[in-house]
Amino acid sequence: MNAASYPCPLPDGSSVAEYALVFDRGADQRLLIIPALFDEGHRTRRLCVDVMRRLDASGIAALLPDLPGTNESQINLAGLALTDWANAISSAANHFRATHVLAVRGGGLLIPPGLPGWRYGPVDGASLLRRMIRARVVSNRESGHEDDAESLLTTAEKGGIELAGYHLGAAMVGQLHAVRPDGTLPEIEQELVSGSPLWLRAEPDADAAQADALAAYLTIAIRG
Repeated sequence: MNAASYPCPLPDGSSVAEYALVFDRGADQRLLIIPALFDEGHRTRRLCVDVMRRLDASGIAALLPDLPGTNESQINLAGLALTDWANAISSAANHFRATHVLAVRGGGLLIPPGLPGWRYGPVDGASLLRRMIRARVVSNRESGHEDDAESLLTTAEKGGIELAGYHLGAAMVGQLHAVRPDGTLPEIEQELVSGSPLWLRAEPDADAAQADALAAYLTIAIRG
């Protein structure tokens, strides 16, 4: 396992190096993992890394790029839209010479065209947005403030909003609300992975059995 970087394009036409975690021994078969978005990304990161480690043991390179404005990135997330994340993933796919892609949850909204692969637990942007807004409504209510989800969404689409610890600009909110996942890639059902989805758990967690099942499926699928 190594830290690497990839050239990430920015809205102003410049680019910056963003972090990526890689298991790469130069294999011909190379899986780019598009992480889940926002807090779901934290809850599923350990699963992604465990799957990557297993793929590496099977002779398949595995690559997990950070999205600009998240994790260690120095970019201001509030100035980014969903299309900027999609451009970043396309750049990472080209840079790391990905041959296949696995999109986790909201990562399915960022799939680069032309790559074969799979979607695990795909979700549309509006559902992600509603879930985070509901969580804010509940949190505010516990603090003695009453909010209406529809009013919050309207406000967010005009001027942005902070949700789940992320400062989202109006462009990000608007695109999330409108976008639908690409349905061209096959879906990996949770039933195949077994157990409860890690993105539904209250805290980031690990599940070796789920990592085993997902890595075994991907290894067989990638090798045809």
